[in-house]
Amino acid sequence: MDFFERQDRARHRTKILIVYFLLAVIAIVGITYLAFSGMVLAGHSHHRPATGLWDPVLFAWVAGITLGIIFIGSTAKITELAHGGSRIAEYMGGRSVASNTSDPDERRLVNVVEEMSIASGINPPQIFVLDSERGINAFAAGHDTADAAVVVSNGALRLLDRDELQGVIAHEFSHILNGDMRLNLRLTGIVFGIICLAIVGKTIIRVTADIGRNSRNSKAGGVILVGFLAGLVVLLIGSLGSLFGKLIRSAISRQREFLADASAVQFTRNPAGLSGALKKIGGLDLGSRLVHTRAEEISHLFFSNAMNESWFSGLSTHPPLEDRIRALDPGWDGKFIAPEMPPDYAEPVRAPSTSALRPMIAGQPARAFGDRMISTAAASVLLQTGAPTPQHLVYAADWRSKLPPEIAAAAREPFSAVGLINALLLSRDSAMQAKQIELLQSQADAPIFKETVRLLPYVLALDTSARLPLAAMVMTPLRRLSPAQYAQFSKNLRALIESDGKLELFEFALQKIVLRQLEPSFKASPRTITQYYVLKPLLPDCAVLLSAVALAGQTEPGAIEKAFRQGATRLGVPELPLLPAADCTLPKLDLALERLNQSPAQLRKLVLYACAETAATDGVILEDEAELLRAIADTLGCPIPPFISIS
Repeated sequence: MDFFERQDRARHRTKILIVYFLLAVIAIVGITYLAFSGMVLAGHSHHRPATGLWDPVLFAWVAGITLGIIFIGSTAKITELAHGGSRIAEYMGGRSVASNTSDPDERRLVNVVEEMSIASGINPPQIFVLDSERGINAFAAGHDTADAAVVVSNGALRLLDRDELQGVIAHEFSHILNGDMRLNLRLTGIVFGIICLAIVGKTIIRVTADIGRNSRNSKAGGVILVGFLAGLVVLLIGSLGSLFGKLIRSAISRQREFLADASAVQFTRNPAGLSGALKKIGGLDLGSRLVHTRAEEISHLFFSNAMNESWFSGLSTHPPLEDRIRALDPGWDGKFIAPEMPPDYAEPVRAPSTSALRPMIAGQPARAFGDRMISTAAASVLLQTGAPTPQHLVYAADWRSKLPPEIAAAAREPFSAVGLINALLLSRDSAMQAKQIELLQSQADAPIFKETVRLLPYVLALDTSARLPLAAMVMTPLRRLSPAQYAQFSKNLRALIESDGKLELFEFALQKIVLRQLEPSFKASPRTITQYYVLKPLLPDCAVLLSAVALAGQTEPGAIEKAFRQGATRLGVPELPLLPAADCTLPKLDLALERLNQSPAQLRKLVLYACAETAATDGVILEDEAELLRAIADTLGCPIPPFISIS
């Protein structure tokens, strides 16, 4: 199953969620009407209305008020959570972990998240720690990969070893790649709307009680009694709504946890890491429980059950620990692992190790396309979008460990990260480079300019295949810029790109990836609206994309034509016209991607695969082709794992 199919399944689950929600709302409205209708009939028993139990006017009032409360509650909660994963992490009391942290446990966590990000082809999500939570737990939140956040409890950070932590993080990354995050946020908002009735009921009772205590009018007793009974009825119905909400949340959540466990093991090829984390949860007195008052509200987001075990399994958001462990370790003896718990949760630093992964690839090292091309087998990476392999994880760990110390240190600091991006954009032509340095000196702050010049020799010494992974790595510190600093950074970035009078493929890819990933952290991103449901109106845009990919990888007219036809045939339109280079410039490519991004996932999938077919026609994918494919895929919202080959 590829990335787009996983996203489709997530959308299908959203439709199921809406059906459950509508059924619950219908039931709540019906029960609320019956309760109030009964109260009205009881109050007029001496003069029973001719309409009997059915009163259209009363029903309209009850339905209107009930639906209004649910709608307002759901809308308010969804709006509150609309600012991305970082807002949800802060909502739970999370503390942001800086990429340059000196804490050894946090350093290990940052390394694991970065390796997972590089291996899966997404930019590193923001990292948070719940300092007050001693249970072992974690969750991922956000709307998409651009605003995702990974949150771990203090217990998970301090009590799990590296393999176990890697298993937990891989589990959360599977939720990111499977499209579960957006579903979880919608689920949180919808369930909160149903629970709001209980909140309203409690409010009515409290206000009525206050009026009763402060009232000196003896005749107000009847009104107060009616208000109290009405509040009690609403509270009871709200409690029933809360039960419905928990059932909906549990029905949607449980099966996804098994799938995320399986995906994590497929990613790391180390089931002992994930099962070890689950065994430690079972061996810890607190287990995975959290103390935060809002934990129940988002309990379906967590790695393991954040609340006390439910007496009824249908209300549990997670499968039993024993079932999850046995699915990973069929020979398990049933004994949990009691983690060592020093008072300060201290744990010796463990060196990053991929020893558990290397046997899975029979000692064959993963390498990037250092010779500027990779075998056609690597085109299958596109078929594994959203499902990276252990080889990708080995490559990511190896790539990160080989970064020059100066580059690795600079990639942790916001100030130096800006200098790194600037240095990546400086031309290797000495004359053009001098012109760009002069431009940067006139526009950038003096410290930023000096840092760019300091880092330039190290950046120029990097293999060109390391440029985009490095740009992705510095997203985390760049998110810590102030709005004013980000505005200056993006202005300088565009100035450097435009300084040579042409837009190269690497510059195009860098601009698309950097700005797309950073902008949600500094400004509200406009919602993408689907406008094209069939391919026909997008065929001119497809011609631009396929022509650009064919021209990036071929020089001979016959080879360009062959590559283009291969992609057009995969698209299902073999007669699509090949465009000359003048008609598929990068600005036109940008416009084509903007239009294609307004189409459903399955159409975007078809176009991306057609581009991959075009690039791989001759049996190799050149570096320019790879960078263009990554820019196209990122713009279309699809993460591509690194282009590697096994030799």
